[in-house]
Order: sequence, then structure tokens, then C-alpha cells
Amino acid sequence: MVEGARLEIAYPVLNRIVGSNPTRSASFLRMISPTAEEIARRVEVMARILEYVRDDRTIKLPAFDPTLSRPSDRFALLSVGLEPNDFSGSAGPFRYQFEGEEDLLHLIVTGREGQPISAEEGQAVAGFVLRGLPPALIWLRPGEYSQHFYFGHDDLIGNLILD
Repeated sequence: MVEGARLEIAYPVLNRIVGSNPTRSASFLRMISPTAEEIARRVEVMARILEYVRDDRTIKLPAFDPTLSRPSDRFALLSVGLEPNDFSGSAGPFRYQFEGEEDLLHLIVTGREGQPISAEEGQAVAGFVLRGLPPALIWLRPGEYSQHFYFGHDDLIGNLILD
């Protein structure tokens, strides 16, 4: 995948993995099968983000707390979102964290234990968190230990499905 490639290019790969082989689909979906608590947290986080977008408030990363245990000092973004904050949550074995960047929102997806995460796994989490947002409006910047998704603030309004 080319750095900065649009999610629409990579998204059909996820559709093939999840949709074409029932055996593989079932195991892939189990990997990100969110609990009722994770679903409720997603609704809470996304409702807060919509509120911030409508009020034109910046969504910032949490303040760094060096006293917290970190999975890696090699990659700073693996430690982002370990601190309790209003813009993070989890889905199965993965964590997600939001931040605002001028007119874009940035979704960071990592594994809970600092393990490598594939673009497809990141896309599955983004699909859960950003339900309703058309994939063609989401940019993917893949990595080995974190997946990064970018989309316009205004694209959430009228597209995001909260329930």
C-alpha cells in the first residue's frame, strides 16, 4: 500500500476478506467482535466528537503521563490513549484514539499489547467506529504497529450512525 493511499483503494480488500470466504469471514469478525460495553463506549465517544465538531472545538490528544506503563518506547503513538480520555475506546484486541488536525480528524488504531496490526485489522476497527461514513471519504496511512485514518470533520455530520 502506498503511504497516504485512500481507504477506497484498500477497502475492497477488507470486503473480500470479510465477505467472500465464510470460514475466514467468521474468524476475522470474531477478532473484532465488540462487546456491549465497547459498543456503548463507541456511541459515547462518537457523540462527543459530533458535539465538538458542531461547536468547532479542537479534539486534542491526552496529556502524556510518563508514569503509565507503556508497551513501547520505540513508537510514541503506541502509548497514546493509554491515559483515560474522552476520545478513545477499544474493539476486541484493538485500541482507538481520536485527535483533530485543522479540518481533519485523525483516528489512530493500535493493538492493546503493542503488537503489529495489519491494515485490514485497522480497517475493521475503523469500520466499527466510523459506521456510516463512506469509505471513499477516509484516507488510510498504513503502518506496522498502528494504522492511521483521516477524514473531514464535516463528513461525520449526516453520515455517522450512532446506534
